[in-house]
Amino acid sequence: MSFDPPRHGQPAYPVPGEADRGVSFERLRESGLYGFDSKDVRSRPFTLLRAQLLRIARARGWKIIGVTSPTPKVGKSFVASNLAAALARTPDLHTYLFDFDLRRSTIARNFKLAGEVGISHFLDGTISDLSQVARTIPNEQLTIFPSYPNAAASDELVGSPRMDSLITAMRQLPEKTICLCDLPPVFANDDAVIISQKIDAYLMIVEDGATTRKQVRDSFRLLSPAPCIGTVLNRYNAGLVADDYGYGYGYAKSYGGYYND
Repeated sequence: MSFDPPRHGQPAYPVPGEADRGVSFERLRESGLYGFDSKDVRSRPFTLLRAQLLRIARARGWKIIGVTSPTPKVGKSFVASNLAAALARTPDLHTYLFDFDLRRSTIARNFKLAGEVGISHFLDGTISDLSQVARTIPNEQLTIFPSYPNAAASDELVGSPRMDSLITAMRQLPEKTICLCDLPPVFANDDAVIISQKIDAYLMIVEDGATTRKQVRDSFRLLSPAPCIGTVLNRYNAGLVADDYGYGYGYAKSYGGYYND
């Protein structure tokens, strides 16, 4: 995908770019990405989630959907990555996955993408062409915009005119496209609150046994009036099914080291 300079006062417009041939499904499974393979039972939650998200988004004319969580390390980016992979298998639909969790980006790692410049470097003006950022998975209808470390203040970047121009360009994409945005956790900083006011709706990820009712309630309040398209209960295991839906990372559930790794 490239980001062409505006002409005659019009916003820049993103178009698909070249594919990254260094990615294979075998390597992606090592990162816990199952959404591309509908025959894998582990993809089932994401294909079901895809169907519900598309049903609601199409009914309401929504194109830009964020994925967030009240607190860090509940599997937000994991769900966003697998949902994007599942969406990529939808006929006649191109999916764009944007990593707006600028301080703690994991989308590149999930998809095993190497690089040095990402969305944050476009937002801070280091680069002017998003074709330097975009990675289209070979033979899939999925284009990823990863983010890499940047010393710039993330709240200033997501609140910048360049961010507004990018959102405008996303809205002007053809009808059969959807933009999935991995947002920071609500209580990690104010980035999710800022971005939520620019997009159409958000998906809330909560963790079974960890996320509290107050955290969810306060997250909805902070993100208001942005609409919530739905809530996903992650790492849920009722002990009633043979296959494991309790996806885990082994991370400590704390704020302290969230930005320190």
